[in-house]
Amino acid sequence: MFHVKDAEFNPSGKQGVYGGYQNWVQRAGRFRSLGDGQVDFSAIFSKLTGYDYSGWAVMEWECALKHPEDGAKEGAVFIKDKIIRVTEKAFDDFAGTGSNEDFNRKILGI
Repeated sequence: MFHVKDAEFNPSGKQGVYGGYQNWVQRAGRFRSLGDGQVDFSAIFSKLTGYDYSGWAVMEWECALKHPEDGAKEGAVFIKDKIIRVTEKAFDDFAGTGSNEDFNRKILGI
């Protein structure tokens, strides 16, 4: 299972990752709705596809700003749109007809 979760980190000289006892909206590091944070999901889904990952992509929604119903609805669409459908053939196999040895010999006159 791939745990899909977004976050952002906006540090200052006064606070680090989780901001001590600040509320979540004021913290430098906070969870966000999918697509609202700083995670490069295009790169992640590309890597998973390249590694032939066949498991689930599961969202855990947490956001300091957005309503949970909106985050869940948008998050499901976000994941659906990021999943890469794998091609059955190479991108440069546009002619993909295979080979016919008899035909090739006839053309070459051998």
